[in-house]
Amino acid sequence: MEVRLEEIGGPADFEFETSQFCFFKGVDGMSELKRTPLFPEYETSGGKTIDFGGWDLPVQFEGIMHEHETTRIKAGLFDVSHMGEIMVKGPGSKHFLQKIVTNDVSKLTPNRAQYTFMCYEDGGTVDDFIVYMLKEDQYLLVVNAANTEKDFAWLTQHNDQDVSIENVSADYVQLALQGPKAEMILQRLTDTNLRDIKFFRFESPVYFFTIEYGAIVSRTGYTGEDGFEIYIDAAKGRDLWNLILETGKGDGLEPIGLGARDTLRFEANLPLYGQELSQDISPVEAGMKFAVKVNKEADFTGKEALKQQVENGPDRKLVGIEMIDKGIPRTGYQVFAGNDIAGFVTTGTQSPTLGKNMGLALVSSQFSALGTELYVQVRKRKLKAVVVETPFYKRDQQ
Repeated sequence: MEVRLEEIGGPADFEFETSQFCFFKGVDGMSELKRTPLFPEYETSGGKTIDFGGWDLPVQFEGIMHEHETTRIKAGLFDVSHMGEIMVKGPGSKHFLQKIVTNDVSKLTPNRAQYTFMCYEDGGTVDDFIVYMLKEDQYLLVVNAANTEKDFAWLTQHNDQDVSIENVSADYVQLALQGPKAEMILQRLTDTNLRDIKFFRFESPVYFFTIEYGAIVSRTGYTGEDGFEIYIDAAKGRDLWNLILETGKGDGLEPIGLGARDTLRFEANLPLYGQELSQDISPVEAGMKFAVKVNKEADFTGKEALKQQVENGPDRKLVGIEMIDKGIPRTGYQVFAGNDIAGFVTTGTQSPTLGKNMGLALVSSQFSALGTELYVQVRKRKLKAVVVETPFYKRDQQ
């Protein structure tokens, strides 16, 4: 996801940084916004849409704070069909991916998924995404929406195995059903035993009652809650969306927009490309070294730079901060240790679950220890903060 938080003090106080949005211009100079197959359903549910990276997507339905809480205590349904899907298949696919991504693809078997990165030579991040092993020599890469074309070009440019690489994004609708009631709701719609699908595993095809096409159902998500991500033929996306909403209505299931999706992932310390990860921020700096296998045999792009960071420690680290003084640590704000610039805020808001002003900040490693006092430059004032443990929210501790 690529939504940026400005501030949350209630639904009416939520704002987006206008600098994040890019516009696709047609020959007549007017914006030509892309729409997912589910766009007609937004109005039915009261969705308020925005131009998000050239997509006309819902920022909220009933309100961001309400949708955040609904997902945490009941269940939420997200349309994330703008995300990109790239198919890599053919003999040599595993060998090719091993040289492209940071994680160890050789550990995958059919019906398993893996979180990974593509990196530049200096360790900076091209993108973070999930690899699904559909079967031998066939992998589905689910990438960030804004990076789809860049990722496709990167993969094609580095294709030395003559594998098939195809952008199949238009073929899929992707839904995310998240929350403590997600499994119960979805189980009513299929004979597949969803409890058998463990974390970062999936089943395919899964058939839902009244829908003729099979789907990929993966136990993954971007909220910190239990749940599923579902990939189905684009022509059947609206049918499945409405079927799930109707089935879960009595359990409090609601459609959820981009705003709550970002506050949820923020509390769970799930990185956002363009903020916690970027061309200038490596996965190791972002605290994601578990998906960087520098000891695997394949010499993937960026391996040496990342190996140095893993073995010696990075010069910068992503930390959680809690504000002591009153104020919101917004994206891009400078962070100080005394009079020294320590780093900058990558994401900040008032945590809807905790009710505290929190942030993620990339700071010099010498200032990253828990309990370290820092100061965030908010306009003309430096406001006190302290380094705290992340993630801010853990499902099993609630």
